[in-house]
Amino acid sequence: MEPKRTIHIVDDEAAIRRSAGFLLAGAGYRTESWSSGVEFLKDVRHATEGCILLDVRMPEMDGLEVQQALAEQGVTWPVIVLTGHADVAIAVRAMKAGAVDFLEKPFERGVLLAAIETAFARLDDGARRSASAEDATRAIAALTPREHEVLDGLARGLPNKTIAYDLGISARTVEVHRANLMAKLGVRSFPDALRIAFAAGLGVEAGQAGINT
Repeated sequence: MEPKRTIHIVDDEAAIRRSAGFLLAGAGYRTESWSSGVEFLKDVRHATEGCILLDVRMPEMDGLEVQQALAEQGVTWPVIVLTGHADVAIAVRAMKAGAVDFLEKPFERGVLLAAIETAFARLDDGARRSASAEDATRAIAALTPREHEVLDGLARGLPNKTIAYDLGISARTVEVHRANLMAKLGVRSFPDALRIAFAAGLGVEAGQAGINT
């Protein structure tokens, strides 16, 4: 019999750890729970390789700080970020740092299991399953100039209102452009759109762009 895959649930809310553990155990996974990022980082070297469900808002160290610490320790296990607050800036930071996905609480069973399948596929491949720069550039070429500007703003972590102000349009118009560009890119989720944007080099601050040219 093939050994069960391990999922590490790192969340300071006991109710989330219990509910996620029950759901994942029912789907055939082995789970280990951690009440803080500090606790997880202390023991990660001795933990079983697996996927990490990482809450964003935790005391002592937040999820993004834990994600950075894992990278500094050379731990490259796939991370799925959990948040109770839809926050574009947090999503962008998590994705740029290599997160497989980010899920807003309360998450749906099917969405969580699909993200975990993607995470383990990445672990099996030993490489990121992201669009190549060439494919991403080709996909983005289909966008209108305004849609391109909106996507670039999203990739820089800007909220809709800020993008609207910068472009001199309404926040509602930004939402329309966002829906249209996702349809043209053939993606169903915001993280997938970000992967393409990052692969194509979008989301670079003006100062950084000047340094690299």
